[in-house]
Amino acid sequence: MMRIFLSIAILLWLSACATMALREPLQVSIAGLEPLPSEGLEARFLMKLRVQNPNQAALTYNGISVDLDLAGRDFAMGVTNTPGEIPGFGEAVIQVPVTVPVTAILYQVLGITQGKPIEGLQYHLRGRVGGVGVGGVSFDKEGEWRLPMPRQ
Repeated sequence: MMRIFLSIAILLWLSACATMALREPLQVSIAGLEPLPSEGLEARFLMKLRVQNPNQAALTYNGISVDLDLAGRDFAMGVTNTPGEIPGFGEAVIQVPVTVPVTAILYQVLGITQGKPIEGLQYHLRGRVGGVGVGGVSFDKEGEWRLPMPRQ
């Protein structure tokens, strides 16, 4: 009897892992940044992440963590333990307070003032949506923010 129970439990666990692997990855982008009150040698922002769920099932989460690199350098990081749900074939905007150390701002300013013309800014956004599946679902996105060019 115990062998049958153990066999069924293992089969259920393996089938759950198989369906988790077949999920489409979440699509995450930055929808906005708003300033928050700063403290000491750091700036604070409210990062709004647009999270799209390309899967049929809704995803219930219990928090999110995010790291943002600009031009290949660490820039901002943040977490929130706010729970929510992203509907199947739907999207949600999740707000995450992030911290930017003043040293990261200085490195970016010094990099910009090196005399090179700037047309776009490379970014790398990565993080984890917690409470989904075993340990959460990671996301990773790279891209370029195109800066508006002055009119002549």
